[in-house]
Amino acid sequence: MNVVKATREFELWLGQRTRLDKKDLRLKHQRMKAEIFPFFRATHYRWVQLWPEICADLAQAPKVLAVGDLHVENFGTWRDIEGRLIWGVNDFDEAWPMAYTIDLVRLAVSAHLAVEAGGLPVKREDICVTLLEGYRECLNKKGQAFVLGEKHKWLRGIAEGELRDPVHFWERMDSLPTLKSEAPISAIDAIEHLMPGSGIRYRLAHRTAGLGSLGHARYVAIADWHGGRIAREAKALVPSSACWAESLQAPKDPGPAEILYQTIINRAVRCPDPFVQLRGRWIVRRLGPHCSRIELASLRRPDTELRLLHAMGWETANIHLGTPLARKSILHHLSKQKPKWLHHAAEAMLKVVREDWDFWKKKSYV
Repeated sequence: MNVVKATREFELWLGQRTRLDKKDLRLKHQRMKAEIFPFFRATHYRWVQLWPEICADLAQAPKVLAVGDLHVENFGTWRDIEGRLIWGVNDFDEAWPMAYTIDLVRLAVSAHLAVEAGGLPVKREDICVTLLEGYRECLNKKGQAFVLGEKHKWLRGIAEGELRDPVHFWERMDSLPTLKSEAPISAIDAIEHLMPGSGIRYRLAHRTAGLGSLGHARYVAIADWHGGRIAREAKALVPSSACWAESLQAPKDPGPAEILYQTIINRAVRCPDPFVQLRGRWIVRRLGPHCSRIELASLRRPDTELRLLHAMGWETANIHLGTPLARKSILHHLSKQKPKWLHHAAEAMLKVVREDWDFWKKKSYV
């Protein structure tokens, strides 16, 4: 099955589980054609389809509740219940029980692509070594969240960069088009549940964001509250696209699958965001200048790149430690791997991503 057919079949599966915005879906296809990094980010379904074939041995590694769609732009900041600024993985749409190796390989491939795009000026040979150092060190120390206070000042510099300026952020929010049609009652209920008070008047807007989830319904409520702006977003979720990939091999439909977003953030070693909640099939969150992902352009800071990759490896282990019985098995598995195993796996998956992108540019139905 080529990538165009896989995309058609996946989107048919997706459309049976949520209402898709056809305009946003066309935009997604166009962005997939324009550059390889957006193509990579938008095609997790294809990744989990090819993964067991390309990396058969690694796909049999100890299982964890994995992020699934892990990449260098899947990190951001939020405020914890104490108001402290926290950094870590901030998107778990694709959470699913899988080999721990899938997150490390996908993160490594994304870092290679970021280097090519000029967003991460490091040597390719240092990427996998540094990610694994951070990952293994975190497992040995049983994890620790990134609180950007008196510690991790270098990381706070990235998190508080110019691109996350409050003025710029609210200008972007104000530019969102007002929703012309009615939003589902379940989405409205989910948003209003997360508001700081009842009866707050807000403008409901449509937001086009992300790549893997581009095409899913997104509703943003923007309001003035006690002299400042606030925003809440509800995004429609479905089970991980790993379910679709597994269904291709299954003799029959196993029935409805669970959305594991809330489960993975509850189990991981982290300071949780009290304004991220799964309500039914909507993931609801607070939007703000310091409550969002960190884009590739923000990562270009001198003398911090390898530290950032080390931190990403560490944070990946923080998530995997949410499957506590897997820790010893993972460390044992890591000790048995050949040198450069992660590099070789990343190169193999990167090769098929490039081949798929070339095919998509020539044969896609955009």
